[in-house]
Amino acid sequence: MNVQAQTQAPPKAPELREVRGPSAVGGGPRRFFDLLWLISTTEFKKSFHGTAFGYLWSLVRPLILFGVLLVVFTKIIRFEGEVLHYPELLLLNVVLFGFFQESTGAAVGSVLANEGIVRKTQFPRLVIPLASVVVAFFTLLLNLVAVFAFILLSGIDPMWTWLLLPVVLLPLVLLSTGLSLLLSALNVRFRDVALIWTVLSTVLLYGSPVIYPITLQVLPNTVRDILLVNPITLILEQARYWIIEPTAPTAVEAAGGWLHVVPATLVFIGACILGAWVFKREAPKIAERL
Repeated sequence: MNVQAQTQAPPKAPELREVRGPSAVGGGPRRFFDLLWLISTTEFKKSFHGTAFGYLWSLVRPLILFGVLLVVFTKIIRFEGEVLHYPELLLLNVVLFGFFQESTGAAVGSVLANEGIVRKTQFPRLVIPLASVVVAFFTLLLNLVAVFAFILLSGIDPMWTWLLLPVVLLPLVLLSTGLSLLLSALNVRFRDVALIWTVLSTVLLYGSPVIYPITLQVLPNTVRDILLVNPITLILEQARYWIIEPTAPTAVEAAGGWLHVVPATLVFIGACILGAWVFKREAPKIAERL
């Protein structure tokens, strides 16, 4: 029996397997959306808790920027004579771009700021950057009420194309979401991302037709070609056509045809897909990198 025992092969050691952390959408879709709504509404209310003017403060930042830009570009550079309904267009663009800037700016550091929540077992990581986008969207809806009130008071008649506003907001929200996911995931690995994005978002303010429409005659063709790579350009130009000035060119006409829309469309699709893919890949490893 001893000989037989000696000839038996020793038991194999158990195979080591990588234990992955919680996924981006862990715990089921219902739990995911419940958490997203709870965190978003809580953060939105917390932003104005204890303030004297409450939600009116959501208008302060875009109105200050609007006021400064309006003075500069109507009294100094004088765009108002070249662009019909320039003050209304400027306010609309500032509010729309403000949503993009606020959502991505809040999302880039959101995962790091919520380290305690991220370390919770089975907490869906995707909720955190998405909540930043939802909170910014709540602010956008409040600001749009003020924008349309300003448009009506300025003498612009209501148009049926105002009903197409969700078609403008959808790509803007998708683009902001894709970049928010990408930035929040990368910022966990490289803490420079938040600082870099602060600069880049300011560059994008002037690299998008927020202050001036792309059809402005003084713009060189090379500048116009660069602007057309930016998906926000098409969104703002279409918003101008549907909301402010129906005689203005559509986004496709302003770009010079469907062929010139392709680069911005590819950038838009690439940003959305890349953001979702990177966040899904990084989600299980986020806690150990914090």
